[in-house]
Amino acid sequence: MELALAAAEKAWREHGDVPVGALILDAEGVVIATGVNQRELHHDPTAHAEIVAIRAAGTKLDSWRLDGCTLVVTLEPCAMCAGAILQSRLARLVFGAWDEKAGAVGSVVDLLRDPRALSKVEVISGVLAERSSALLREFFAESR
Repeated sequence: MELALAAAEKAWREHGDVPVGALILDAEGVVIATGVNQRELHHDPTAHAEIVAIRAAGTKLDSWRLDGCTLVVTLEPCAMCAGAILQSRLARLVFGAWDEKAGAVGSVVDLLRDPRALSKVEVISGVLAERSSALLREFFAESR
């Protein structure tokens, strides 16, 4: 989570996007991909940190199947990102701050633990949540 937080802050400072950072670990715990929000940078509404990291991991592994991998992200994923997590068959999600407005892993809805979901994802929430939240609060305070 420390690496994801550092990436989030760097992305904010370098291109002004909402500071969300993500990384993907392989089954042995080695970082194989990172991602930060790049919506502003690329004018792409799908360029969330999770999507960027999932795409990079797929390229690294030469497969869209990320079986056994873990996604670590500073903010609870939205519905789009939760869908991508399910589609990529990630084994585990670790996230920091809860997203009370758009969270799709327990705050607003819970797509990953829905019994109808096609795959099962272990979810670990609240890791360094206060630091993740503080970074987001600082960003929004400065941008308003």
